[in-house]
Amino acid sequence: MTKVIKLRKGLDVNLKGKPAEEIAQVKCPGEYALVPDDFTGMKPKVVVREGDEVLVGDALFVDKLHPEVKFTSPVSGVVSLVERGDRRKLLSVRVKCDDKQNAREFNVKQDVKALLLESGLFGFFRSRPYDVVANPEDKPKAIFVSAFNSMPLSQNFEFVLKGQEREFQAGISALAKLCKVHLGVSAKQTSKALLEAKDCEVTVFDGPAPAGNVGVQINHVSPINKGEVVWTLGAEEVIFVGRLMLTGKVDFTRTVALAGSEVKAPCYCKMKVGQQLTTLLEGQIKETDHHVRVINGNVMTGLKTTKDGFLGAHKTEVNVIPEGDDNAEMLGWIMPRFNEFSTSRSYCSWLFGRKKEYTLDARIKGGERRMIMSGEYDRVFPMNIFAGYLIKAIITGDIDRQEALGIYEVAPEDFAIAEFVDSSKLELQRIVREGLDILRKENE
Repeated sequence: MTKVIKLRKGLDVNLKGKPAEEIAQVKCPGEYALVPDDFTGMKPKVVVREGDEVLVGDALFVDKLHPEVKFTSPVSGVVSLVERGDRRKLLSVRVKCDDKQNAREFNVKQDVKALLLESGLFGFFRSRPYDVVANPEDKPKAIFVSAFNSMPLSQNFEFVLKGQEREFQAGISALAKLCKVHLGVSAKQTSKALLEAKDCEVTVFDGPAPAGNVGVQINHVSPINKGEVVWTLGAEEVIFVGRLMLTGKVDFTRTVALAGSEVKAPCYCKMKVGQQLTTLLEGQIKETDHHVRVINGNVMTGLKTTKDGFLGAHKTEVNVIPEGDDNAEMLGWIMPRFNEFSTSRSYCSWLFGRKKEYTLDARIKGGERRMIMSGEYDRVFPMNIFAGYLIKAIITGDIDRQEALGIYEVAPEDFAIAEFVDSSKLELQRIVREGLDILRKENE
């Protein structure tokens, strides 16, 4: 019998611009880029030179600390640029693709971990604690996969899964050869491929955002104690693994949700990891007289980018919303604000209930203030952790207290909703990321 966990803490934000469940065609760009910053916690070492010819699945760079962890090309072609920044930091490796794509073939009969390392798919695994690229030498107690995203304007994985059920199951079965697999699904999902998935333990989660976060699911199914390791993998990346097991070739094609109030026709598009966003956004942004923000990823957790940016390795959405920096409001603080969202009853918009859709911009509407322990984090934080006290421990650098308060279980994305409602206007996700990085260095 499938276990059901009901979560009551959290917050659903209903935004305009949800993607229609239809696939739109996009042009294939001439250049793709693999960005090391997408793989948190690894130190890249380039193994190609400009002008080298590569196949789909050939390594572009590896992790200096674990050279067996490879990061491979999503397309075949010629390495056109090894881009470096300050202090020769590797920013990206770009490949100009061929007209006809050729992929490297892998031996699927070898050990699963060895196959994942050789093909570059192991680089997509993330490890808790610290939320970094997984260490192949670790022995995780489980692998967690969340099959839904509860954040606003997020990808509907149940739609993405249609026609790829066989690949998804093949991926789950391959992961099960490494260790126990936990699959988290939503109470709203009905797909048999999810609810009746084999070789894994399925748990149903019923609740508002961030119920779809894998960190929330780990906390309620199998909390992490000091010294334990858990690996996580995105649901669509499980399909990557399944394609490899069935064909012997890697295919980094994603079904990306193009959403947001500034998009003419929100929809889904097939794109490869590292594909230039110009191909997706060309002709899709509304013609307006105000500035817009392009977000590589979700509106709550994604990164600000430009039309010339590249699809992030783990990103399943691209969102376009108003920037808000050119929005002048006269007496804005005293107006009733029927069209503005508020978690309290400060605005009159609460009279319309939760079904009303809102157009929100990127403003934080206020500066950083003193942190008040009002319990506002805990109302939207569905983990058995005192979020406010943990943030204070990170800010003050109290490592012992961080460990006692459960920092090993969290990732920056788990604080996205808390950051949204924070009246102190603190960058909680940045604070948590810096705290995890410091803690990892201390424990090395």
